[in-house]
Amino acid sequence: MGFFSFLGRVLFASLFILSAWQMFNDFGSDGGPAAKELAPKLHLAKAHLSSRLGVALPDIEVKHVVWAIVGLKGLGGLLFVVGNIFGAYLLAVYLVVVSPILYDFYNYGPQDREFSLLFTEFLQSVALLGALLFFIGMKNSTTTSSSSAKRNLKKRTPKPKAA
Repeated sequence: MGFFSFLGRVLFASLFILSAWQMFNDFGSDGGPAAKELAPKLHLAKAHLSSRLGVALPDIEVKHVVWAIVGLKGLGGLLFVVGNIFGAYLLAVYLVVVSPILYDFYNYGPQDREFSLLFTEFLQSVALLGALLFFIGMKNSTTTSSSSAKRNLKKRTPKPKAA
């Protein structure tokens, strides 16, 4: 059972680790293709948030966002493989923050070709987030149940035997 759990974590985390490795290798001086794809979407999200909040948000360099994405996916994936719950939290933060910006299907109409492609990618991210939340819940339940079982063992006192 332990081997299959590890294998599942490796296969799941490979999605994040391999894409982080590709972003790292393609980074270059300008941030690479990821920065070129992310820049207009990040600008649009920033403008939308600024108009909703009524405050001007500071300028963020896209290269720094790409580095943060590489860090979240790479470190989170590696920690997730070894079963560390912090890695699952890092991957969940990445999915919650980046997916709505990267897969901006809401900026297109249902009849547009981009809508269906982006919506499908967004739903895949939601499915990955669901799997991470399941992992986090299972980790928390096993930690809680094992600690409560230890407490129950300590509280038990042996019954005196009748003569």
